[in-house]
Amino acid sequence: MRTIDIHSHFIPQSMWKTVDTGADWFDIKFQEENGVGFTLSHLGKDQVPLPKLRFTAEQRIDDMNQQGVDMQVVSVAAPLYNYHLPADEGIELAREVNDEIADMVRLYPDRFAGLATLPVQDVDLAITELNRAVNYIGLKGAELDCIVNGSNWDEQQFFPFFEAAEQMGAVLFYHPQPNNNIAVQRNGSYSIPNSFGVLLEDSLVAATLIFGGILERYPDLKICIAHGGGPACFGVGRWDRGWTVRPEARLNIPNPPSTYLNKMYYDCITMSESALRFLIDTVGIDRVVLGSDWPYVSWDPSPVSWINNLNSLAEHEKEKILCKNLESLLNL
Repeated sequence: MRTIDIHSHFIPQSMWKTVDTGADWFDIKFQEENGVGFTLSHLGKDQVPLPKLRFTAEQRIDDMNQQGVDMQVVSVAAPLYNYHLPADEGIELAREVNDEIADMVRLYPDRFAGLATLPVQDVDLAITELNRAVNYIGLKGAELDCIVNGSNWDEQQFFPFFEAAEQMGAVLFYHPQPNNNIAVQRNGSYSIPNSFGVLLEDSLVAATLIFGGILERYPDLKICIAHGGGPACFGVGRWDRGWTVRPEARLNIPNPPSTYLNKMYYDCITMSESALRFLIDTVGIDRVVLGSDWPYVSWDPSPVSWINNLNSLAEHEKEKILCKNLESLLNL
């Protein structure tokens, strides 16, 4: 049984070549302090796990072998989205990143699949680049932040993007930023933005896509949300209650929010067996997939070993999570 990891990050070699000269890469700087690397952007400082995010494709494969991962679905590290850039710079960044990921896929098609990054600050350009990524250079979809320069994904400007993604069969993988989320301004201490803020963003984007009617309007969209969707499944009873008693919650959806949860996929990164079991029991085993957050999360044992050692999972459930669901979602 092969294993497929949908949540695996990437920094392009083109960025390293640029910052090693002391120059900025699309408004991103890099610095090392006491052997620890950081990117610096308009959002602040974000730690870079070294040396792994400088790995070549061959070095990644060696590490994957140690982790028992047969295939990684590669997507850019979230601090590199750079949606604030002018559109012409945004599309240049996206093409540079996406072409490098596509090169990895072409060289090692049995070990890598890819998700594009997109200049979603310009919807028309984002659609154009998604089409190029999916239909011309062999990527499977796109990785997206949970918010776009203060705009939510249920806003009408994004409807053409969802229509195009649905028609292409593109997978949309939502992944928030640890240094740009709802918790940053509220309480930036104790690593709360990373350990809790990203989970709130995961849940918010799930609620936005459901209540905003995106899943109702585009029923064949392929959406996966990182980190098990955060607390979305735990809170869906309250969502249903709100839909029942508040007319504004029913503006865009004819059915309770809970009926839409199993129209999306979720990676298994809950860090808790009981939470993973609850996720599976809520959305169904067909909607949960393997994720590692490589290399930002150090797994001991590996993510594959973690799944295989969970007593609450039946063997057919482990097989679904480790490979079968992603084989179906990504048409592998």
